[in-house]
Amino acid sequence: MKLTVLVDNNTIIDKYYCGEPAVSYFIECEGQRFLFDAGYSDVFSKNAKAMGIDLLALDGIIISHGHNDHTWGLVELQRLYSDTAAKRPKLIAHPGAFQKKRENGLVVGSLLSPESLAVNFSVQLSKTPVMLTENLLFLGEIERQDSLEVIQPLGETFCGNHWQPDYVLDDSALVYKSARGLVIITACSHAGICNIIEYAKKVCGDNRIYDVIGGFHLLQPDAVRLRMTMDYFKKIQPHAIYAAHCTDLRSKINLAKVANVQEVGVGLEIAY
Repeated sequence: MKLTVLVDNNTIIDKYYCGEPAVSYFIECEGQRFLFDAGYSDVFSKNAKAMGIDLLALDGIIISHGHNDHTWGLVELQRLYSDTAAKRPKLIAHPGAFQKKRENGLVVGSLLSPESLAVNFSVQLSKTPVMLTENLLFLGEIERQDSLEVIQPLGETFCGNHWQPDYVLDDSALVYKSARGLVIITACSHAGICNIIEYAKKVCGDNRIYDVIGGFHLLQPDAVRLRMTMDYFKKIQPHAIYAAHCTDLRSKINLAKVANVQEVGVGLEIAY
């Protein structure tokens, strides 16, 4: 499996790609090519072109959750596929990923519906895990065991014909089953990074965690939650942590006290 960062808040020096506060990863695994999230704009497409990555050769598109910094790039991706006779890749997401979302009166959800996406993609919405290849899977809805990680809702979502507090139940992640243990690939970790890892261990039947890559949603966390997260990573001792996107500097510095934190930015390639 090889993961290439197409979009992140940061860029790698001397790579000369564009960044934005969003997520998009290109993943090659067992002869299949996947796009994990599409960022906020067309930046993922521009970076992919500069890297020589053909987005019209995708086998699948996976959406981590419905927020704008992960789904608004789908508008550009759909335009690309509408302009060609390319194959229809599968698009996989949680059923709640395309519900309307708002925060402080602003639209923060997907601009496209499953029906509109179905014109160009084969849409599969699932709460349960989905095998993408023999060793790569989409986790579906994450079990939330640790109440410290998900305390406050983030805006509202339109569900059941009314607006309600949004606990981002559509937040999911990917897991790669490597020979050395599980590689956890997250986007924003609204479900809680510890919850995600524990659910991945349960689904895969493997307690070994090799690497963790992606956003941890540690943005000015309170002292109790930060300490709990540090204790958790100290306990599981992954080979490396690639803390990205929605992980603030204070959190990275503190995590680096207990684990091997590596730099992340657009252009980073990690191979297993």
